[in-house]
Amino acid sequence: MTLETAILLVQTLVTASIAGWLFLGVMDNYLTPSLNGGFARSVLTFERLKEMYPDDFARVQYREIKSPALHKTVFAVIVVSETLVCLVLFVGVYMMSRALLGLEDPEAARVVALLGVLGFTLIWSAFLVFGNWFLLWMCHEWAQSNHFQLLLWGIGTMLLLILGS
Repeated sequence: MTLETAILLVQTLVTASIAGWLFLGVMDNYLTPSLNGGFARSVLTFERLKEMYPDDFARVQYREIKSPALHKTVFAVIVVSETLVCLVLFVGVYMMSRALLGLEDPEAARVVALLGVLGFTLIWSAFLVFGNWFLLWMCHEWAQSNHFQLLLWGIGTMLLLILGS
């Protein structure tokens, strides 16, 4: 095995890991939408902040989104975005797998994978930005920390795809 082949194999497996992780999340959103949909509603309405820090909520209550229709729309945008990114990731993994067999251009495969990983990274960037707006860090520290770690996973994978080509 050449170094180029080994690097492509590592890139393929790491990208496949991200695709697999996101796929499980997407499947949960389709099979049990009340889990993440309910969490999204809770964040948008500052449910925990009202309960745990009522004085702080009073200062930021203008940010609250009360509309159930808007809650559903926000969740739908999240699910559609994750689904599209997941599809791009799997196409990238498929192309990189074919490149390992000499049936696809490795550079083209890496470009598709890179775009998928960029989408993954942007999802978690958006959750961090909007999580900051909705003070997620005050009442859902674990979620904010999880989003940050996923962002780092995406950045690390993008670097692997870029620097390892």
